[in-house]
Parts: sequence; C-alpha cells; structure tokens
Amino acid sequence: MKLYTLHRTQKIPISVEEAWNFLSNPANLKSITPDYMGFDILSGSERPMFPGQIIQYVVTPVAGIRTKWVTEITHVKDREYFVDEQRFGPYSLWHHKHFIKPIKEGVEMEDIIDYKLPFGWIGQLAHPVLVKPKLEEIFEYRRKKLIELFGEYQENKKMSLKQDILN
Repeated sequence: MKLYTLHRTQKIPISVEEAWNFLSNPANLKSITPDYMGFDILSGSERPMFPGQIIQYVVTPVAGIRTKWVTEITHVKDREYFVDEQRFGPYSLWHHKHFIKPIKEGVEMEDIIDYKLPFGWIGQLAHPVLVKPKLEEIFEYRRKKLIELFGEYQENKKMSLKQDILN
C-alpha cells in the first residue's frame, strides 16, 4: 500500500498562545471544516487536549455517506505541536502532525498528514481523482477560514512599502 503525504503551512497574525488555544481545542475543528462535510464531534472534546485523548466524530466526506471517525491525540507539547492519529475511520492510516512556531508579527502553522487509503489498488486509483482533491479543498477552506477569523498575515510590511515608493 502506498503512503501519501499532505503538507501545508500558513502564517497568521496572532500570538502563539492565541493560535494554540484555538488549534488545540477540538471543538474549534467544526468551524474550520466545510459545512457540507456534516462534521460533528460526538465525544472527547470536553477537556483541554492531552496525550491519550480519544475524540469521536461523525463526518460526511463523500456522496452523503456518514462515517464515524475516532482519533487519538498521541503527542502534545504545549504551544508547539500535537499529533492526532486515526484509530477508526475512512483511512487505513491517518497521522496528522500540527506544529506552531512564532515568527515576526505572528505564527506559522504547519500541518503534515501521512495517510494510506483502504481498498488496495482501487484506493490508489481513487487518490488522484477523489481523495487528494478533496483533502486539498478542505485545507484550502481551512486556510481561508483562518484568514477570516484572524486576519491575513502581511509579510515584510516595510519591504513592500519601500518597493511601492521605488516603483
């Protein structure tokens, strides 16, 4: 079976503490997931994130088919990273690392997801036409939603002002 990786980074103009408080709260996942996915947390989001935490969701990823998804938070380093791994759900493997690091005027968030699909070669055929585009769409929605919630990161504000003056 083939292992796939999705890697995304995004800069947002908030403090590490604000980013951590939002991203490490499982209840906020619904707000950054497209509505059509019917994402609902069934249990496990009542406490602050900790290693060993089990979170149960229901999600509708494709064609109106509702699927139960169970993840475990396996690693947590306060204000730096956490890892969630699927225990039951639509993937053969789902290992999602979330990193947060301070940068000038904000934070850089990094998501690295390693995943395998079920159904052998059929899953591999579905990857480029169904799974990969769907994951990219979800993470693009997430990127836009985080900008809507926290504002857009302005890289090199002083540099762009100098360039405007020179032009």
